[in-house]
Amino acid sequence: MRTRPLPSGVYSGRHWRIHEITEDFDLEDVWALPVQGGPDDLPRFVTAMMADDDRDFPAAYRFLFAVRWALGRMLGTDGDEQGLGGRVAPLRDRLPEDLRNSPAPESDTIPFHALYLTDREYAAEIANRTMHGVLHLGWVEDDSAPDGYSAQMSVLVRPNGRFGEVYMALIKPFRYAIVYPALLRTVGQRWDTARSVA
Repeated sequence: MRTRPLPSGVYSGRHWRIHEITEDFDLEDVWALPVQGGPDDLPRFVTAMMADDDRDFPAAYRFLFAVRWALGRMLGTDGDEQGLGGRVAPLRDRLPEDLRNSPAPESDTIPFHALYLTDREYAAEIANRTMHGVLHLGWVEDDSAPDGYSAQMSVLVRPNGRFGEVYMALIKPFRYAIVYPALLRTVGQRWDTARSVA
C-alpha cells in the first residue's frame, strides 16, 4: 500500500465531528496511513498507535525530536504558560456533551492530549508558543481494503502570529523528509503487530 499525502478535500469534504470545534484552524496536512481493518477496528488502532514505547521509531526520528524538545526547553516555547490552559484554551472546552464523555487513550511519549474517540474518529491537541495543533485520525470506508476500512491522518494548526507561521514554514521540510515517513511506517508496523496478536 502506498503511503502518500492526500488532497485537502479528502478531509474537508467529510462530515467529521472535529469540524464542529476547529473552525478557526487551518488544515496543514492529510495523509493516507498504511493501516486497514474492519468497521470496529479504530479504537484498537488508536491504542496501538499511542503506545508509550517509542523505541520502534527510527533513530533519526527520535534524535530530531530530542533536539526539538531540547530547543523548546532552552527557548521557553513549551512551558505550561505557553500550552493548553495557559496561552490557549483547550479545545476540550468546546466539545459537545456526547464527545466530552467519550474516553480516549493518552500516551506518555506523544505530547498530545486526547480530545475524543468515536467509532470513526480520534482527535488530540497540543499547544506551545508557536501554534495550537490538532491530530485527527479518521476511519474511512475503502473499497480497496480487504476488510472495508482504512485510516487517514489530518493535522490542523492555528499558528501563534507571525512567529508561529515562520516556525511552521521552517519545520515543513523536516516533517516531510523525516517525521511523516517514520511516523507512518511505524504506525503501520504497530497495527500489523496488533492484528497479528489479536
